[in-house]
Amino acid sequence: MKKTASFEEIVESQKEEYIQRLFTLLRQKSISTQNVGIRECAHLVKSMMHEIGIQARLIETEGHPVIYGELVTDPNAFTLLLYGHYDVQPPDPLEDWLSPPFEPTIRDGRIYGRGAGDNKGQLMAQLLGVQTYRNTEGELPINLKFVFEGEEEKGSINLASFVENHKELLQADLVYTADGSSHSSESPLILLGVRGMLSIELETKGADWDNHSGNTGNIVPNPAWKLIGLLQTMRNRGGQVLIDGFYDHIRLPSKHEKSLLKNLPFDRKDVGEKIGYKELEMNGETYYHKLTMEPTFNISGIHSGYAGEGTKTIVPSAAKVKMDIRLVVDQDPMDIYAKISRHVKQVDPSVNVTYLGSMMPSRTSADLDVIKVVTNAVQKAYEKEPLIQPSLGGSLPDYVWTSLLKAPSVIVPYANFDQRNHSPNENIKIENFLNGIICTCHVIKELGKMK
Repeated sequence: MKKTASFEEIVESQKEEYIQRLFTLLRQKSISTQNVGIRECAHLVKSMMHEIGIQARLIETEGHPVIYGELVTDPNAFTLLLYGHYDVQPPDPLEDWLSPPFEPTIRDGRIYGRGAGDNKGQLMAQLLGVQTYRNTEGELPINLKFVFEGEEEKGSINLASFVENHKELLQADLVYTADGSSHSSESPLILLGVRGMLSIELETKGADWDNHSGNTGNIVPNPAWKLIGLLQTMRNRGGQVLIDGFYDHIRLPSKHEKSLLKNLPFDRKDVGEKIGYKELEMNGETYYHKLTMEPTFNISGIHSGYAGEGTKTIVPSAAKVKMDIRLVVDQDPMDIYAKISRHVKQVDPSVNVTYLGSMMPSRTSADLDVIKVVTNAVQKAYEKEPLIQPSLGGSLPDYVWTSLLKAPSVIVPYANFDQRNHSPNENIKIENFLNGIICTCHVIKELGKMK
């Protein structure tokens, strides 16, 4: 009797073909914030799914279309929903790329190109994992559903309404996302939640136009100083947010979650080098707690007056600051927005607060049986015990699954820690891409054993 090839053997034998399939997807632009190549990319992904034997179609939203697919073998079997996104960030600044962002290139065992890690490489790993499983084992032991959206890079602004409108279609026992970066130690990583986010803009004005700083200095108000004064009432030097009620409703980590964070490896020097901040001074327990269990109050950009070459002696007429505020379970972005608006109105009503977008935080319990099954599958795929992190530091639309669809959700990043997503020279290691395909196979197989 002929021995069936393993997942690993099939992937190794198909390695070059799989890489070329990814290259085809990477060449297709799909910049959601600029509406460049989006619909073309959606049709490309749909055709790739058809080639694998997945029934797929485009479902329109108020924005970019969602690609929905399914392979349903038994209505009573376990149903896994695979989520990903086909849109990418703009490639700017182009001059910092060592090779063109939409011409995938291999250098030193890595595939370079916009979307290589975030999220086309990981999306393709899921699809090719399904193909590899069927080529190896034959019939799927579970039902599969696929949701690939085209607006994740602009905040998944229509995903919640899509899920609300298609709850029956999307019913699943688990949602599985391959997105984000692996752990800095290169160990496989399982994430059980995400921080939420609130994006706002603060803006204030002085005179109707920029003024000569000698002729009108001390005469017209400087809006930059007004904003600086306001910001100093919102956060102290130690990083504590001073807005009334900001820390209300935060769910404290459970004893199990604390132990999971404590078990995560941490190399201060290595992390510092990989994030470009060698001065990092922090122990592992503090690092992971701040990264996953605490909200942030981040200034992502400030603009006022002139900041070009040389000097321009003016009193600027306007100043604005953009902020992204990461939130933890059970903080509500709209509640935080109301509290910030109230604070600004009390301190300086001349400052306008504009809501730019938000995403709810989310978390799935580490004690669920299905999480233990996924953990076992990941361990078999990588032949190494995975690290389990209760929450991602960043934000994904995980809440649409846990809060709206009422399904547990797990995130297993396939891309390398230093993938440079959102930056020039974005990449995915070939090893990570292929291991992601293998991991998807093992997840399907192990979930098929669940009753």
